[in-house]
Amino acid sequence: MARKLNKINRREFVKSGLAASIVVPAVPTMIVPADVKPVVISDVSSIRFKNGGPMSSVEKAFDLITKGEPVIDAVVAGVQIPENDPEESGIGYGGLPNADGVVQLDACCMDGVTKRAGGVAAIEGVRTPSVVAKAVMENTDHHLLVGDGAQSFARNMGVPIEDDLNTEKSHRLWLEWKRRIDPGHYLDPKTRADESYRAGLTMVADGLIPENSFWGTTNCDAINSKGEIAGVTTTSGLSFKIPGRTGDSPILGAGLYVDGDVGAAGSTGRGEANLYNLCSFFIVEKLREGMHPKDAGMEALRRVQANTVEKRLLNDRGLPAFNLRFFVLDKKGRYAGVAMYASGETVYGVCTENGAEEKPLEGFLDGSPS
Repeated sequence: MARKLNKINRREFVKSGLAASIVVPAVPTMIVPADVKPVVISDVSSIRFKNGGPMSSVEKAFDLITKGEPVIDAVVAGVQIPENDPEESGIGYGGLPNADGVVQLDACCMDGVTKRAGGVAAIEGVRTPSVVAKAVMENTDHHLLVGDGAQSFARNMGVPIEDDLNTEKSHRLWLEWKRRIDPGHYLDPKTRADESYRAGLTMVADGLIPENSFWGTTNCDAINSKGEIAGVTTTSGLSFKIPGRTGDSPILGAGLYVDGDVGAAGSTGRGEANLYNLCSFFIVEKLREGMHPKDAGMEALRRVQANTVEKRLLNDRGLPAFNLRFFVLDKKGRYAGVAMYASGETVYGVCTENGAEEKPLEGFLDGSPS
């Protein structure tokens, strides 16, 4: 026979002390950030190049987000300024070509609000690959389209396709590079590759190509007053690269990573070093752990240094013989620009309610790559 259970009301239950014996799972505390001050950060290209207009990329993006435009729309609209500027030889129209003299471009964008992303790589004939990357994000179920497929998609989206994106300047620099390497004299593939890279660096040393244009790339990240974050990275890639070479810029987690609940990070510099370490993803995860943007960026550079072991990539001091820069923004609106070396390109761009300004990059290592 079943034992009869006595009924007990809530007040008696509490008085009995039985309630104290029941463990109630802790409810996680949700931290809802207060309004933040809008800010746009970028590498130096997005503050110095204006394509003959009144605004730089960071100024354009800031203007749009403060007018209520979606952050992703603002940053993509911003970087179209240097993409269209023929004087910026590391991005878009007039970007330095590959070894065959053909301009191939890469870009990606990420939206922290919709948690979507899109990218293109080795696309030809399109001045503004950032626009096509955004179209991939908005109109497909894919993250990355490449080569002829990316160009065909751009054409379907109504993006103008041109036969040649070289300017007189970029073509002249390519001819100078060809003159310096004369590949017919280097029959060994490794020697040919080394000489090609070295010829490009001598052109940087001779003042023919700015360092930031040799490596290419601009990154732009922003947050609005509601704490919504987005970012974009766009590039013509390594100057005089092997045709089809794709660096870090269009790769999610490398050239750019955005988590709308945490922050954003983007990069410029030696893409292969970034790709090996997936630094933008790594940095955002460090932000998630509570690190300040500067510390998170420095931690990524520390990892890159530790993983750079090939002799050809080290200088006489046994340190990385290249530069790599990160631009980091967190959910609170804090930001930082860090570099393996604070040399060559020494500043980054910031735009706030106080206007656009250049701020010094924080160097991880002393000196320069050479």
